[in-house]
Amino acid sequence: MELIKFGKKGQITIPREIIKQLGLGENTPLLVEVTPDGAIVLRQAAVIPLEMYTDERIGEFEREGELTPAEFARARALLDKSSA
Repeated sequence: MELIKFGKKGQITIPREIIKQLGLGENTPLLVEVTPDGAIVLRQAAVIPLEMYTDERIGEFEREGELTPAEFARARALLDKSSA
């Protein structure tokens, strides 16, 4: 266990050994949580890219055989619903 202190702006520095042990990089996103007993918990956040499918992209999937006709119809319905 390591002792750390708050800086002037309320920031803390995580010791380098801990960062290396966890394999964290410079811009690794973290979630912060305060537990009912007052503990501060940091967890690595997962960032998942999201692609919004245009009519053209859905057409590409259909042409490449990546969507069944039923999947294409469902995707089309969801797209139509979101643009309404």
